[in-house]
Amino acid sequence: MTLRRFPSIALAAAALALAAPVHAANTLIPAGQRIAVAGSVLTVQPDAEWNRLGVRPGRYAERWTRDGDQLDALTFYGGIADGKTLFREVNRKERPLPRVAATMLVTDIPILLENSYRVARGIAAMTIERVEPARFAGSDGVHFTYSYIRLDESLHRRGEAFGAIIRGRLYLITYEAPALYYYERSAPTARRVVDSARV
Repeated sequence: MTLRRFPSIALAAAALALAAPVHAANTLIPAGQRIAVAGSVLTVQPDAEWNRLGVRPGRYAERWTRDGDQLDALTFYGGIADGKTLFREVNRKERPLPRVAATMLVTDIPILLENSYRVARGIAAMTIERVEPARFAGSDGVHFTYSYIRLDESLHRRGEAFGAIIRGRLYLITYEAPALYYYERSAPTARRVVDSARV
């Protein structure tokens, strides 16, 4: 992975990289090949190289990055069935994660993501900003944008997501990065991955 020379941004990037080193089991995703993601029938064809992180955020999810998972993350949630969660449970008894429902509307997907983030990722403040209809993986779905700040940092992060309920299962792709520089840098590349999604 390479970083361009932007002094202040590079320093922030270095600090984030030291805080969370890239996992050794990461694998390179080559450009131009259609591959299945998140152990599901969801496939994508990236037009640039990405790194698939060895640590999965959930049983039905996987995460890619270009510059490190603290600097940009493209996360796939593949075919999550009724009653399942986006992430692994943190404390099922006291803080259970919200669950996917086969009957949920696409407008429920942003709420599901927000509530899951608050429980599983310790998000201090999260705002769902824009929600609009969108085609995703060949089906009618939803596109939404959001921003959040983690409990343990002051960094403002931006994100966007595309999702749909297809044959009673949730398919979702999110892209997020620090609002300063990194979000805009890789967002077009991430959107092209989303555009290639098929189920």
